[in-house]
Amino acid sequence: MSNSSKVNLSDLPDLLTIKEVASILRVSPLTVKRWGKSGKLPAIRINSRGDRRYRKEVVLRLLGMENNS
Repeated sequence: MSNSSKVNLSDLPDLLTIKEVASILRVSPLTVKRWGKSGKLPAIRINSRGDRRYRKEVVLRLLGMENNS
């Protein structure tokens, strides 16, 4: 199996989509939404549709990592 799908955390943007967060945390996008509603992983709402974005540093903190960049 190839490591090409491996995520390099330093290459990630500061704001992540639900799909990106779900991939990093290895959970479903629905779980990410639930965590947002419960306050475990607060979302930032953007644009008129209210799309969710998540701060990279919050996701890394949830993983027990610190952003060293």
